[in-house]
Amino acid sequence: MERDVILNECFARDGLQNEPEFITTATKIALIDSFSALGFRRIEATSYANPDRVPQFADASEVLAGMQRGTAVLYKASCGNVRAVERANADFDTGTGPNEISLLASASESHSKKNLNATRAEQWERIALMVEMSAGRYNLIGSLSVAFACPFEGLISPEIVAQDCARFADLGVKTISLGDTIGAATPDQIEATFAALIAAHPELTFVAHFHDTRGLGLANCLAAYRAGCRYFDSAFGGAGGHPAKIKYGSGYTGNVATEDLVNMFEAMGISTGVHVGKLIETARMCEAAIGRELYGKVTRTGLSPFLEAVQ
Repeated sequence: MERDVILNECFARDGLQNEPEFITTATKIALIDSFSALGFRRIEATSYANPDRVPQFADASEVLAGMQRGTAVLYKASCGNVRAVERANADFDTGTGPNEISLLASASESHSKKNLNATRAEQWERIALMVEMSAGRYNLIGSLSVAFACPFEGLISPEIVAQDCARFADLGVKTISLGDTIGAATPDQIEATFAALIAAHPELTFVAHFHDTRGLGLANCLAAYRAGCRYFDSAFGGAGGHPAKIKYGSGYTGNVATEDLVNMFEAMGISTGVHVGKLIETARMCEAAIGRELYGKVTRTGLSPFLEAVQ
């Protein structure tokens, strides 16, 4: 299906990392398979995080081995350090690994130490080695957390973000995700940042990874779109937040809700390639998986009445 924007469904990783109870491997696999069937071409499947720090993903290899892989779908695993890439390589070389990995960095020193257990300088040294170790196996995503504001240090300088994007580019990482990790950015900031980076790096692909902490997630996605961004991360139900054992931020910290983002784009005539008819059904499957009602608006209200006219 032709699509104007590419959405990456993050429920199985970012959406689950703050869940204190372990979600069964079979449930995770069933959800990922439903995302593939729904038409997503990018799916964040799991993380190779240290199981002691993020126990939700102790089954990363089992999840990746059990999925039904769709044609032309990129299945991503997050990698925060060298050991994570070693684990990804081992799975990849047996034919069961991811075909996309994200290399994690933070735009603030404090968040880097808290989330990655490394200074920024140490993490960038790791990332250089991680790129070398990946040896062309994967589509590489540079994932920059707290790109707009940090829970410990406040606002982040746009110059730091620009420098970090250039660092990724110099390492050969051509796709960069900018995370509004605590949902503090406003549409004017988003539009200015994405417009400047896209102009400075036309060779790169930028991804909007926004959290809806203050209710600005959809507005920020639209601002990024108007600045030229065409790649977006989201999670069904607006699930997600900081890992359960690594606390930062406060209150609701979830992602932009996939069902609401798809509804907005499709009602505007912007094709997502996602099967709208099964959107709410899939959102409810995600709610059932974690045993509670989530935050997606259209799951409660129904899809936009303008959708049929647009389509």
